[in-house]
Amino acid sequence: MESSLEAVNFGKSIIIPSVQEMAKESMIKIPPRYERPDQDPPIISTDASPLLSSIPVIDLERLAIEDSMDSELGILHSACREWGFFQAVSSTLLEEFKMQVENFFKLPYEDKKKLWQKPDNHEGFGQLFVVSEEQKLDWSDMFYVTTLPLHLRMNDLFDKLPPNLREILETYCTEVKKLASEILGHMAKGLKMDAEEMKELFSDGVQSIRMNYYPPCPEPDKAIGFSPHSDADALTILFQLGETEGLEIRKEGRWIPVKPLPNAFVVNVGDITEIISNGVYRSVEHRAKVNSEKERLSVATFYSSNLDSVLGPAPSLLGKHNPEIFRSVPIEKKPKGFYMQDYGEGCFQIFFDHEHDLLKMPLVFQELLAGAFALGDGVN
Repeated sequence: MESSLEAVNFGKSIIIPSVQEMAKESMIKIPPRYERPDQDPPIISTDASPLLSSIPVIDLERLAIEDSMDSELGILHSACREWGFFQAVSSTLLEEFKMQVENFFKLPYEDKKKLWQKPDNHEGFGQLFVVSEEQKLDWSDMFYVTTLPLHLRMNDLFDKLPPNLREILETYCTEVKKLASEILGHMAKGLKMDAEEMKELFSDGVQSIRMNYYPPCPEPDKAIGFSPHSDADALTILFQLGETEGLEIRKEGRWIPVKPLPNAFVVNVGDITEIISNGVYRSVEHRAKVNSEKERLSVATFYSSNLDSVLGPAPSLLGKHNPEIFRSVPIEKKPKGFYMQDYGEGCFQIFFDHEHDLLKMPLVFQELLAGAFALGDGVN
């Protein structure tokens, strides 16, 4: 099985210029391709303070203490069901990792070019899911790399990283994998799901990391740091390197800023977990905004199920009164998914690039869409 998985390519993206380098130039207007004036504004504290103060915070240590476990598990279950997001207080030491990531984005451009994406693979420096020369772009640079399992890692890319970053990234990957496994275990308890089902799905799960750099933007109200989306993984664990806000989540039709907490990760439910939970837990839309004066850096770690697993609602959750709302599909046969680029006046172009979006649709819509696009067992 391992040899058949070594050639997996998780996608490709059209190569674009560095936004970080562009932002170093003296400019008062952003290039037209980065203009996104159609974005809804976030809500502010004066008109929605109850929402702003309600983003759940989970103390992971309390989940390990018998006296506080049940109450903290209730908070986690509610957060995953109602928000799809929470902040997790952790004692993990992050200062050294933070410094190395900051130094990474300070590398000379000529050094970064050695780590740039190739035309046939989106790993490296660049942007994800740029599939059209007309597509609007995000005001950000990112570095994306698959980290686990080791046989999926692009060693020629990984080995080019600065030695200090590469060393601490190995440690960070291991620790975040443990954290993801711990959180998924707690989620299984909250769902009253068979714990072994969750363990089997993630026994050799796929982990990837995206380091994000959002430069100051001369027209922040017209740009977007990362376009609205939900995550196609099971769990995303975000480390925000400073106090600059930018992450926003959609709640009750409005965008809510997430204020970074010291010593905390922002954790969100991904599409895979929504499917496993049969829709109980929510994978919600989120985006990143930019700032006119301050840069913002973050590191997102994506944790997904085994590549040889069958993705669908957990059997232990299904029954007469809880029928499946998602179909079960072997991961290797799943369609790549789709997202839509809005061209205005009711016109959309559909791109089959994002993974799992089709699977995430309720069963009735999956069947309708599969028929309309003749998807069959998958999309090439």
